[in-house]
Order: sequence, then C-alpha cells, then structure tokens
Amino acid sequence: MQLSPHFSLSEFTLSQTASRLGVDNTPDETVIARLRQTAESMEEVRDLLGGKPILISSGYRSLAVNRALGSSDTSAHIKGYAVDFICPAFGSPLAICKALSKSKLEFDQIIEEMGTWVHISFDPRMRGQVLTMRDGKYASGLTRSAA
Repeated sequence: MQLSPHFSLSEFTLSQTASRLGVDNTPDETVIARLRQTAESMEEVRDLLGGKPILISSGYRSLAVNRALGSSDTSAHIKGYAVDFICPAFGSPLAICKALSKSKLEFDQIIEEMGTWVHISFDPRMRGQVLTMRDGKYASGLTRSAA
C-alpha cells in the first residue's frame, strides 16, 4: 500500500526486531491514517533534501516492538508520527538536521542521533525542537556531543 508517492506502508512498518521476536507490527486504521500524514510530511522532507532517496530505518512501532527496543511508551513511533531515516545522497545526519531545521518545515522534533540517523516527528504539538542524542542523553540544538 502506498502512503504517498515515494513511501509505502511496508517501509514504515518493516522491523527486524519484530521479525526476530515474532512480534506483530501491524498498525490499526487510526495509525495508518497518521502514517499517511507522516508520509506526506516526509515528501516535504524529500523535496527539501533535493529529491534524494530517503531510507527509513524505523517508522511505526507497535508497543511490543518499541518496548523490545528499550524505547519509551510515549514514543511518537507508536502513534505513527515519527520516522528514523538517512539520506546518503544528501549528506550526513548532521547535514540533514541542519538543512531541515533551517527550513520552513513544520515538525515536532528533529534529533540527530549518535551521528548515525535522523529522527523526525510530526506529532501535532509541533514544538519545533532540535536536539542531539549521544549515549542516551539529549542536548538542545545540534552539537557534536550531548551533555
């Protein structure tokens, strides 16, 4: 099922953790509706990154998958609002975060995580938070290390 021109439901729900543990990672219709909105927002992200392909490493996570990963029960991934991704043809996660945070894109959070990927959330709060995460600790802004 296509959620938007460049993103499918399978991209947003693929989980090695779910497969390994035999855990169902199928969203309900309410979450699928949110994933459609998130995918549309990711189309904006793709445009801002010059139309380069985006590789999603984590989108929707069922509560069981999220807990298996040691993530918070309040994670935006559970609700279908968050995406972890890279865009190698554009640049590093830090370069992506800089570009997105300077744009007019509306978002709840952008987090440069461990220099490895970008977490972006489109939670309706739309706080515009820009963070860096290192060793499980968060720092405001884009920094080389978190406090």
